[in-house]
Amino acid sequence: MGVVHIVFGESSVSALSGAFELDELLKGDVLFFEDDLSVGPLFILDTKDGQAARKQWWMQLTGAVAPVLAEGVEAPQEEDDFEKFRQLKALLKAEPEQEVWVWAGQNARDVCGYYWLISQLYDFAGRIHIIYLNNLPFLNEKGGVFYPTHLHQILPKEFLKAKKLARAVSLAEFELDGDEWSRMMNENAGIRLLEGGKKIKGEPTAFYDKELLTQTTAEFQKASKVIGLVTGKLKYPVMDQYLGWRLKDLIKQGKIESKGELKTIRDFEVKLI
Repeated sequence: MGVVHIVFGESSVSALSGAFELDELLKGDVLFFEDDLSVGPLFILDTKDGQAARKQWWMQLTGAVAPVLAEGVEAPQEEDDFEKFRQLKALLKAEPEQEVWVWAGQNARDVCGYYWLISQLYDFAGRIHIIYLNNLPFLNEKGGVFYPTHLHQILPKEFLKAKKLARAVSLAEFELDGDEWSRMMNENAGIRLLEGGKKIKGEPTAFYDKELLTQTTAEFQKASKVIGLVTGKLKYPVMDQYLGWRLKDLIKQGKIESKGELKTIRDFEVKLI
């Protein structure tokens, strides 16, 4: 029975899958969870109401509009992370020998995703393994040493070295990391930053607003450029969609002026008022 590999974000799938061709023992199914839990509301996310509130926040963030349908007709839905998790849990219950390897890079998205998973998998202790690439050196395409923060930055052949780090999540970690997830849900910060190791620090929703205003000038420039200037200074970049949402909020507050359609960050420009 092959291992089920878990990653956070579809961009990590191809890099890890490429390693399967180099090592038969590594081969298995790759399950990815797409939601970036380092941003947005987490309050009571272990309930239907919490999950619905988070979906609504994502729609606000992306500017998505629910489709208008005939009465009694339901909109087709993509398989979401919660449904994927239910299927994973059913597999673990049905197959007592099934093992799971959770891959996490040194970034807030992966670490928050790990906490979310671990909080719900205590019953399968001994079968859940973690590979946390925390401040580890890897080789790039030119043979130079670098310290990746995300899985998609790693060459397939380098995953063969990384797999040696796989270890079972201990009972103590299930307890402590489960408690950490509960803390994060109750804190319900606007954004969560990785301070090092697996330490997550919550910050207000407007945490990056000051930096966005600093990079906005008296002349119009693309919103994407402003956001690029902000993320370029960050050790652990935050997603562009989040910063674009904050720019739109600053426009609503009357702190900056815009021209163009407020859709994606490439569709409008901003300047200081």
